[in-house]
Amino acid sequence: MNPHKVSQIPEEYLHPLNLNGLNGRFLRIPRPRKKREILLIYGHHASLERYYGLAEDLSQYGTLTMPDLPGFGGMDSLYSIGVEATIDELADYLAAVVKLIYKNRQFTLAGFSIGSAITTRMLQKYPEIAARVDLYISVAGFTHYSDFKIPNRYKQFYMNVSRIFVSKWSANIFRYLILNSFILKSFYRFMPNARSKFSDLSNTEYKRMINFDVELWQNNDVQTYMKTAREMFLLDLTHQKINLPVHYISLGKVDQYFDNKSVAKNMKKIFSGYAVEIAKMKTHMPSVIADKSETVGLIPVASRKLLSRPPRKLNITV
Repeated sequence: MNPHKVSQIPEEYLHPLNLNGLNGRFLRIPRPRKKREILLIYGHHASLERYYGLAEDLSQYGTLTMPDLPGFGGMDSLYSIGVEATIDELADYLAAVVKLIYKNRQFTLAGFSIGSAITTRMLQKYPEIAARVDLYISVAGFTHYSDFKIPNRYKQFYMNVSRIFVSKWSANIFRYLILNSFILKSFYRFMPNARSKFSDLSNTEYKRMINFDVELWQNNDVQTYMKTAREMFLLDLTHQKINLPVHYISLGKVDQYFDNKSVAKNMKKIFSGYAVEIAKMKTHMPSVIADKSETVGLIPVASRKLLSRPPRKLNITV
């Protein structure tokens, strides 16, 4: 399965992921000389190709694994097996991936954006997995609907759209009427979030970027996208503690989505410890084809020092 016509990922790093009746892929960059194992969970508008630059950067600190999530990156959706794409169900699926890949070994966990919400919910539901995490890093993550700082009128708009197009038939209408190549290529560049992604690009670079983004929109399952979008604006994970500290990487003032004070307040309710560091980025996420050079600023100095150290030895009981 390859959701993008042009992929910069070496073939030897891509592997099939067949679990619970769902078919997808996972990326694994081996670093046999490093003791650390790192599991990276990507964000909402995502694929292995989009996050390969970040994965490549993190892999200098250990063997890096990044799996597809159901309904993302071209993978089969939970709806294909009759299951709703809730944060809880995605957390259960991720727990199954962890058990498949790591067995009873310890690992470092990193979640980006909604990937952080899914990993947090997994750690709440599966404390035996939390006990095997030697370091948890959340990049631009959130745990509560109040963490979003976008205006209420936009929140309500997104909620209404997601409610309308979350059914199978309306999702198909959205996919083939709104997300067809002609519509996206004609009008998408004028959307507010697209303007920030495609600003200052040459015509050649723009065509490359928009072609990639069109494939990204078309390969991600619409029902899953709509359901998880709605879940984000209703999310509240603050009612269950996790016996694990979180190292939070904030995007600071350039993050157009999250209120850093709210994120800190809510994460402190959940985790046994909270530390924060500011990334050096110009936007919430680099371009849709972010290479290693673009994502370097996402992982600040203190985080790199943490990752460079030998992983702390955990007392794991089997």
